Amino acid sequence: MLIALQKRKENIAEYILYLWQVEDLLRALQFSPEAIYATLVDKVEGADEQQKENIFNWYMQIVELLRKEGKESQGHLEHTLHLIADMHNLHLQLMKLPVGVHYRTTYAALSPELTRLRTIIDKSDISDTELCFRALYAALLYRIKGSGQSVIDDTLAVVSPVIGELAALYGKVERGEINLFED
Repeated sequence: MLIALQKRKENIAEYILYLWQVEDLLRALQFSPEAIYATLVDKVEGADEQQKENIFNWYMQIVELLRKEGKESQGHLEHTLHLIADMHNLHLQLMKLPVGVHYRTTYAALSPELTRLRTIIDKSDISDTELCFRALYAALLYRIKGSGQSVIDDTLAVVSPVIGELAALYGKVERGEINLFED
């Protein structure tokens, strides 16, 4: 919870990927409250009992959402998918507006790779932005497994700069630091 709150403030992309990891971790723990507490809460350094209770409740809220949305075995919470949709809407704006000049240059390097990524990820019905998140998450999982280093490097080299810049711009728009409609 504490990490998620920090990531949400600092970098929307890291926040989304972190929540996807939490979803998979909760699934691996079979949504067991005892396992969640022992694995994810009890070992939080410097947290008092009230903080641990808040952290535990946060994990259990995610469990409840996963169950409510029917995503006990796979899939991602609507919350993160809505954030990705918001980011994709920003992407579409940046592709047209003067403020997106640098972003369009960064995106141009990724554009030829999207067809290859769509084939690998096997998702034709999702936005380019969601496709990039799925590719980043797959690369993260491959890295954890310790396999496919060249695939990971190739994916990260083309996707990370785009999502990194999009996330930075999203944060600036959200904080009111830039106006999309000014030159």
